[in-house]
Order: sequence, then C-alpha cells, then structure tokens
Amino acid sequence: MRICLFPGTFDPVTLGHVDIIDRALPLFDKIYIGIGVNAAKSPMFSAEQRLQWFKDIYQGNNKIESVAFEGLTVDYCKQIGAKFILRGIRYVSDFEYEKTIADANRTLDKNIETIFLTGEPKYTSVASTIVRDIIKNGGDASPFLPQAVISSLKNKQLI
Repeated sequence: MRICLFPGTFDPVTLGHVDIIDRALPLFDKIYIGIGVNAAKSPMFSAEQRLQWFKDIYQGNNKIESVAFEGLTVDYCKQIGAKFILRGIRYVSDFEYEKTIADANRTLDKNIETIFLTGEPKYTSVASTIVRDIIKNGGDASPFLPQAVISSLKNKQLI
C-alpha cells in the first residue's frame, strides 16, 4: 500500500492545500493530512478546528484521514506506515527550503521519500500567512478558502 503523509500547519486550510491533496489522490492509496502541533507556535485556529475542516472537506473519502501529531515527521511516518511525505511547492524559494527539509528527513530515514507537487498557478499566491492577515483585519478571505472554512468563519462556528 502506498501511504503518504502531507504534513503542515494548515492555519487555515486554503484552496492551495486542497489542490495539492486532490492532485495527490490518484498517486496514493492513503493520504494522512498531518497537522503538526508545535508548542512554540500559537496558531490562529485550534488543531481540532483544522482537523474538522479536513474532515468536512473530504467527508466520505476513505483515502483521506486528518490527524494531529507532534515530533519529527519521519517518526510519525513510521507510526502510520507512510513511505512518502507530500509537499506542495509554489515558488523556487519554496523548493530550496523544502529540499533542505527533505534532505534532513532522508538522512534520518532513507526509506521515506519526499514527493513534491507544484501548485496550480491560480493558487500560487495563496499562503496561510496572507489569509490569516486578511481574516485578522476583517477582510474577505473567501477567494482563498474552501467552502467548509468559509462557512465556519461566516457562522463563527469555530472549535
């Protein structure tokens, strides 16, 4: 079975994230969306909220499971039996950063391969950092967000 982990903070989940996941679906038998929990970071949205968004977006799709994890990505890959780490690339600068992480992960476990997918051009400018800034300042971030996220923000039904 080809099992993959797509790790990230996903704070919030954007159309760019969904694009990468949707295009990775035919490549893997199972995709775990791993929300990294880092005590040093204070995200805008709770891990529970981000997990729920993915559950809502991929409701009924048994190839997708959203999970929260702490610690090294390669260690979590071993826990779930993933041989692949999925990463999205928007710009050349993303690749340079992501390659450094992929090289470190390969050093830690040579049996886990990092797979890079480039984002659709229309989602290149979609970054969680920008989306958070729009939300914090009362702007309309809906052009960058999946419907499940838009609905919970509009209805202020956040976990």
